[in-house]
Amino acid sequence: MDQVNASALPEFVLLGLAQSFGTQIFFGLFFSLFYVGILFGNLFIVFIVIVDSHLHFPMYILLANLSLIDLGLSSTTIPRTISDLFTGCKVISFHSCMTQMFFIHVMGGVEMVLLIAMAYDRYIAICKPLHYLMIMNPKKCIILVIAAWVIGMIHAVSQFLFVVNLPFCGPYNVGSFYCDFPRVIKLACMDTYKLEFVVSANSGFISMCTFFFLITSYIFILASVRQHSSTDLSKAFVTLSAHITVVVLFFIPCMFLYVWPFPTKSLDNFFAIVDFVLTPVLNPTIYTLRNKDMRLAIRRLSRQVLSSREFI
Repeated sequence: MDQVNASALPEFVLLGLAQSFGTQIFFGLFFSLFYVGILFGNLFIVFIVIVDSHLHFPMYILLANLSLIDLGLSSTTIPRTISDLFTGCKVISFHSCMTQMFFIHVMGGVEMVLLIAMAYDRYIAICKPLHYLMIMNPKKCIILVIAAWVIGMIHAVSQFLFVVNLPFCGPYNVGSFYCDFPRVIKLACMDTYKLEFVVSANSGFISMCTFFFLITSYIFILASVRQHSSTDLSKAFVTLSAHITVVVLFFIPCMFLYVWPFPTKSLDNFFAIVDFVLTPVLNPTIYTLRNKDMRLAIRRLSRQVLSSREFI
């Protein structure tokens, strides 16, 4: 096959999620419905954290940033997927593919660090409550958010620089409904074993290590609280259960997508849908329904809206 320089590559072929027209429409409506939920759910959390002064604490500032990242992560793939499902288009230009991969890993890297920051915040709040405001001050919160973005950029750039200049040759079938580094690397006209290992180490093993670190930290927090009283343990478990659920929903698909040695298209697509669709739409529900302060803030906002309507 003739080798083609990356700059001259016209387009990649994406894998359709469905073959029949009816199934395409079903998936199109499914993704559209969930994307609307992602938009409204995550933007609502950001809005209520901004307007309610009772939520101007590090935990909720980090939560608002997590919602923005969830929205950004979904927006890297879902709008394009919806368009492809309704139009039947299965091609993506080289530049669009590279851009999609880059921002997927920027958002994924930022979310990874934010979840660590939120675990640290809960550790301080539960285990050192008297020092919470001194340790988790606004300056520290801003530093954590900036650090998350810096690490996310480094995480994405460190892989992107290896892939963007690879020589590619046909066929250009990505084998998925979106572009990602492991799938695009396989299309290169060269031995990519070492490069695939770098990507697996960068995305997969880092995800795995972060996941076990977070779970261990939550267990440590619960073990520390248990020494004081069973009542405190119950309260801590209720608080941390939402965080643990989010961590599991985010990291388990990542580990399967980047570390699992026996990938299949159907399994990869399933875990990708969990990461890009289900997790971002469930996070707002998890944090609002399981969090007392968020529920109270929603009630206060509802009363303000109703009172303003009565005044009008």
